[in-house]
Amino acid sequence: MLKNKITGALLFCGVSLFTQAQTSAWDSTYRPGSYQLRVDQFNAFPNSSRDIIFLGNSITAGIDWEELLQNPAAKNRGISGDITFGVLERLHEVTEGKPRKVFILIGTNDIARNIPDAVILGNYKRIIRQIKKESPATKIYFQTVLPVNSEVPPKKNHYGKDAHIAAVNEGLKKLGREEAITIIDLHPHFLKEGKLDKTLTYDGLHLNINGYKLWATILKDGKYL
Repeated sequence: MLKNKITGALLFCGVSLFTQAQTSAWDSTYRPGSYQLRVDQFNAFPNSSRDIIFLGNSITAGIDWEELLQNPAAKNRGISGDITFGVLERLHEVTEGKPRKVFILIGTNDIARNIPDAVILGNYKRIIRQIKKESPATKIYFQTVLPVNSEVPPKKNHYGKDAHIAAVNEGLKKLGREEAITIIDLHPHFLKEGKLDKTLTYDGLHLNINGYKLWATILKDGKYL
């Protein structure tokens, strides 16, 4: 009887620890090291209702959008390493200027940091609703999460998450219909043989200039700009 009780207690502890590990495996408070510096910079820049804002993480941050698009209204609001919780925390800086358009690409770091798909999608909805509330005239363009390529190291935390990327992108498309916003499906344009096209990346995650030129072409050809 005592042995059974001990075994049961150990099993209970094991289940509790496993459950705790699942629930504590991700952190909504994570912010990259450059987060506050970049937010302070953004807050110091002037806003205009003519602005076209590109909002996201390092994939957005990695290019001068004004130069790429040859459009002085294009503003970069990307922060390397950012997650959806970070975007929500700094979103008022974007909406206070009542920009003409906002292009959002966020989520790959959430997936890499094991934030559940449902939480990511919930944050997408919160982002959309806040923009609608604080800047009703702003046109919202949400873009699907890009694929990755494990054959081009070293971004290991981002690999093996293809099913999560697919689930988040499908959820985003559904959310776009529900919220009546434009979803730009970037993902298939960057895909080759089930992975991020090697010719469009330098590390399996981030884009090289060919990737950014393709992105710009998609936006121009789709008449989103």
